[in-house]
Amino acid sequence: MVCSLSIAIVIDEYCKNMHNYGVDYDCVVVGGGHAGIEASLAVARLGFNTLLITQNPDRIGALSCNPAIGGLSKGNLVRELDALGGEMGKLIDKTMIQYRVLNRSRGPAVQAPRAQADKWRYQAEARLALEQEARLVIFMDTVIDLLVSADKRRVEGVITERGHWISAKVVVLNTGTFMEGRIFIGEYDALQGRLGEVAAMGLGQNLRQRGFPVGRLKTGTPARIAGNSIDYTALERQDGELMRPFSFDVEQAFSERPSSPCWITHTTPKTHEIIRANIHRSPLYSGKIIGVGPRYCPSIEDKVVRFPERLEHHLFIEPEGLFTNEMYLNGASSSLPEDVQRDFIHSIPGLESAHITRPAYAVEYDFLDPLDLYPTLESKRLAGLFVAGQTNGSSGYEEAAAQGIMAGINAVLKLRGEPPLVLGRAEAYIGVLIDDLTTLGTKEPYRMFTSRAEHRLVLRHDTADARLSPKARAIGLISEQRWERFVRKTEGLDTIRELLRSRKMPGLNEQEARGFAPHLRSHAGDTLERALTDAGVSIIDSVTIVPELKTFPAEWLERVVLDIRYAGYIDKEKRAIVRAAKMDAIKLDAGMDYHALTGLSSEAREKLAQVRPLSLGQAARVPGVRQGDIALLMVLAKKGGGV
Repeated sequence: MVCSLSIAIVIDEYCKNMHNYGVDYDCVVVGGGHAGIEASLAVARLGFNTLLITQNPDRIGALSCNPAIGGLSKGNLVRELDALGGEMGKLIDKTMIQYRVLNRSRGPAVQAPRAQADKWRYQAEARLALEQEARLVIFMDTVIDLLVSADKRRVEGVITERGHWISAKVVVLNTGTFMEGRIFIGEYDALQGRLGEVAAMGLGQNLRQRGFPVGRLKTGTPARIAGNSIDYTALERQDGELMRPFSFDVEQAFSERPSSPCWITHTTPKTHEIIRANIHRSPLYSGKIIGVGPRYCPSIEDKVVRFPERLEHHLFIEPEGLFTNEMYLNGASSSLPEDVQRDFIHSIPGLESAHITRPAYAVEYDFLDPLDLYPTLESKRLAGLFVAGQTNGSSGYEEAAAQGIMAGINAVLKLRGEPPLVLGRAEAYIGVLIDDLTTLGTKEPYRMFTSRAEHRLVLRHDTADARLSPKARAIGLISEQRWERFVRKTEGLDTIRELLRSRKMPGLNEQEARGFAPHLRSHAGDTLERALTDAGVSIIDSVTIVPELKTFPAEWLERVVLDIRYAGYIDKEKRAIVRAAKMDAIKLDAGMDYHALTGLSSEAREKLAQVRPLSLGQAARVPGVRQGDIALLMVLAKKGGGV
């Protein structure tokens, strides 16, 4: 390993003397995880020569933790990705082995799809998608530093562990858990980004030396157990629903697709006793791990310590795929020693004889403070450098992929010399995610929740195409064929609405003569649109009355019904969105010297100088900025006073 300090000196000298070297690629993408996949595909599909550098091409698209895509708010992110022309929705559609809509018993604003994946096939499909892209090349190596311009203001490429100097106009970093990664299993630790996979050493150190705000975070993953060593008679079976696509390219359900069951069990007082007796052997509690872990996905030892009153915690046993015997123990991530893991797993009903194929472990890694990024995901200190995924302090495949496509899109728009794309909080969960990271920052792995979105009723997963496909079309990520399909769907939705608006429920006498259900009789003479505001009236009732509705996909019908039933709430949210948009429309100069504005509070000067907001709306969301501070900025903006 070459000394990182000497590398930095050599590179700085190189940039002083050789900063006019030719460009090998338009874009270099670092990392083959979910962010890297979306970033590299977006750039290549928009016509720019792209190099994806990954430590191991065989692990592109690995589902490192749970073998599933989607979930609460995360399913929304996947559908938004698809509407923007991303790949994750298509990948899970090809590889899902179970599908469910979560929160069906609650309102549509908090419902979201989730699918179990055949994880090995998911990886294969992800790699194939990259390899089939004409302007995209995959290269196996490890990036250890950046090439920068002579004035140190612009990125000009990367340098790799094997000594390759690769120049590029833009670079997208997506290092996941590998940058200076270290795994922990009890007293054992190793420089790895995943169990059995070497860490990417050097880059984190060199970024620190270049002045980047680098911190440490921690995450973890549960043990995997052999499926044929489980006593399923002691478990609760959880079957899926009819499989529906994530991608808007597909309009019909996968009715012929076989579905694999998941299973539910729980910890016991004995489980907790074993963990408490060995808590001193956990690196989380011994002081070996310094990185902050995810608040909303704690390890099993964290659950036992933090919730001593709980006698049990639910665990979900999920299949890793159709061609493997391994099962994923969801809810039992741990960094305890392997002998302790064995003992507490064997204390769980149904797992008394379970064979552990892979132990649980924690991983600690470097991340960059996302406050150092603009909402475009471009670095504030190095032009042309974009950062996405866990490198920004987020957690989850979906959050990473969402950032990846936005980083890729904005890298292309920078290459084109066009204005960037920044999604608002009322336009997409992706907008909420990126605004939270770049405005509020994070001290722990960030996870997306529906509760983070103020306008979640208008951000339903089924409306993602209407919200984002026109933007993707304008950029060039939507094909002509797909756009025609979108237009056809839009026209179909309008036709459904008009049918429901114009057709009326039969009169009472006719209903009785035709044997209509009693709950429909109170709506005699009402339009179907009005009748459907009653939750007791279903779309099936409407199809019975208007047979033409049978020609439309079920998802289209369901979407129109939801729009009808929640019209009043949606209109209220849209009025609030208009008010917020006025604030976001007032642009601020990213280079503004806030310390020179004596009218601001001292806290506001400090926070605004760090975040450097691009709009008045973003400034108002910065913690510590008061209404008086915003009023001053608004006056300056209207006067053109340097803002």
